[in-house]
Amino acid sequence: MKYLITAITLISIGLIIYGLNLDGEQEAMANKFIGSGTLGLFLLAMPLFLIKASKGKKFKDYMLTDENVRKMQGKKPKKH
Repeated sequence: MKYLITAITLISIGLIIYGLNLDGEQEAMANKFIGSGTLGLFLLAMPLFLIKASKGKKFKDYMLTDENVRKMQGKKPKKH
């Protein structure tokens, strides 16, 4: 998975750089390369990275619940 994310990122950055280096006569084609690279980064690489990075983590630990706020403040949790 790490290599797939790296490959998508490098290809996307390459597309953006290539699009920026095209001549002014090929503006429509340059915009397509830049747009494709941007979509690759934000619709493919970013979600795959977030899935990989969050694997095995509990979502509840990152929510701002009353219990978690009290833990951060060093207070004892309320008993119901």
